[in-house]
Amino acid sequence: MYQIECDTHTHTLYSRHAYSTIEENIRAAKEKGIKLLASTDHFSDMLFGDYENVKNYQYLFCSSNWPRVWNDVTLLRGVEADIVDMDGNLFGHDIIISKSVTGDVYDPEKRLLDMVCERIDFVIASVHAKRHTIGKSISENTNMYIKAMENPKVFFIGHIGRAGVPFDMDEVLRVAKELKKPIEINEHSFFWEGHHQSVCRDVAMRCAELGVAVCVNTDAHMSPEIGETMRVQKMFEEIGFPQELIINRTKESFLKGLSDCGIEITL
Repeated sequence: MYQIECDTHTHTLYSRHAYSTIEENIRAAKEKGIKLLASTDHFSDMLFGDYENVKNYQYLFCSSNWPRVWNDVTLLRGVEADIVDMDGNLFGHDIIISKSVTGDVYDPEKRLLDMVCERIDFVIASVHAKRHTIGKSISENTNMYIKAMENPKVFFIGHIGRAGVPFDMDEVLRVAKELKKPIEINEHSFFWEGHHQSVCRDVAMRCAELGVAVCVNTDAHMSPEIGETMRVQKMFEEIGFPQELIINRTKESFLKGLSDCGIEITL
């Protein structure tokens, strides 16, 4: 049994295909012995069609009002932002906002991505829609992931083993280690049988061999899933994965990991 005190990839009702409130997730975290929870709802074209309507994003803007400690659980504010092109850009990078939620005119106009990032602690960068990767080479896909990791607000790539985009594993892991950023091993990736499970296993084995930190998360979309990582832990036991490479093994190790890569958080 591995020590994993943090769950840093979780979703609330805001993500539209998730089913719990932030308070329900906090309550579940407390019951499971989770010391630190990061709420990381989708920031993506999965949510809204009218991208430039800033009112759709008030939930993310106002997450900065959440208490840092809620029911004895340390709470971080994040988003899971989609990687939208081969340059590793994130959703919202090209969406220009001209008016505030009250209709006041911004002068100058603002980028939606900047507006969200200035209010949150860190970003998970993920590939969901793969249309921009169709016909691209492994080298191009690898560069896409590296460019996304180089974004100073991005702490890790979400479910890289499940995204279905082929990449040069050693090169991505090398850069992640150089940038002091972990690789996510995602419990949701083990919900369904398929090739992605062997990719996740290969990623974990190579991280162990190269000494690359990992972040073990649930990707919970409802509160009962918070803190439940038994499928990942079973795989880790089978391959003898070292505990010390799990960056979210304790609250302190996760916060230190953020700081080590330049993401400073005031609690």
